[in-house]
Amino acid sequence: MEEADRLLRTVEYSRTEQIQIVMPEFINGTGRLFGGKLVEWIDIVAAVVARRHSGMDVTTACIDQLIFKRGAFVNDMLVLIGRITYVGTTSMEIRVDTYVEEPDGVRKPINRAYLVTVALDKEGKSARVPGLLLQTETERAEWEGGIRRMKLRKERRAEGY
Repeated sequence: MEEADRLLRTVEYSRTEQIQIVMPEFINGTGRLFGGKLVEWIDIVAAVVARRHSGMDVTTACIDQLIFKRGAFVNDMLVLIGRITYVGTTSMEIRVDTYVEEPDGVRKPINRAYLVTVALDKEGKSARVPGLLLQTETERAEWEGGIRRMKLRKERRAEGY
């Protein structure tokens, strides 16, 4: 298939939002949301974004950036928003932002993560994904950031990181 014939999808096509309420069983010894539970939710949101974009099953290849900005506590309402930022031939980079939403609707950021997923065909082999149609300056800036992050990941792999 020629690049010019590649199916294109918008960022909004696969955008995903998930809501969670922090329950007591999700709390660590310091009274905050256990980071591993949040990583699980982030991974699920990223997988949904990637599946929607690709139309295929996916697997997580890496979480190359995960920044915890503040904690979350019992009964906090979390909003996780995932959007695709960059696509390669078979891989997709997804950004997931997590917020605590106050009762008045104000959202405070607590986490940002970038994940890379790979699309899988029916035999479990990597498969070509649709391209990304960028529509806003923000989407173009994320794409450029995705290129820089992809190059950094390649450098790290070459160094055995």
